[in-house]
Amino acid sequence: MAEPRPGLLRAYRAAAYEAAGAVARIGRRSPAVEAVLARLGVRRAGFLGAWNPYSRRMPAGWNQRMQARLVLATRRLPAVAGHGGGAGWREAHLLLGADPRRLAVLGRRYRQAAMVVVARGQPARLRLL
Repeated sequence: MAEPRPGLLRAYRAAAYEAAGAVARIGRRSPAVEAVLARLGVRRAGFLGAWNPYSRRMPAGWNQRMQARLVLATRRLPAVAGHGGGAGWREAHLLLGADPRRLAVLGRRYRQAAMVVVARGQPARLRLL
């Protein structure tokens, strides 16, 4: 996939990514997200969903089926359900405790354009897939 359009990149960077009441924003550290990582027993994690492949809107039923498949595929990973979004969009995702390289493989399998990587002591960062 080609790099996302500039407007889409701005939307990703402006969005809030939430799980277990903790919110991450690109370029910022979040003590609340770091506390969730500690509860999961991991140092690194990623916000990853299966909705809207390559950031193209799909019907709600399709998105829900794909998200259920992602949940099943990651059932052995430490995980917390959440959602992300910004102006005019909102979608489900998981905060998955795993090496970001492993999560990138999953993200590509579910045709995601990007994911958000978080780690203790570091700001959240956008990783294009």
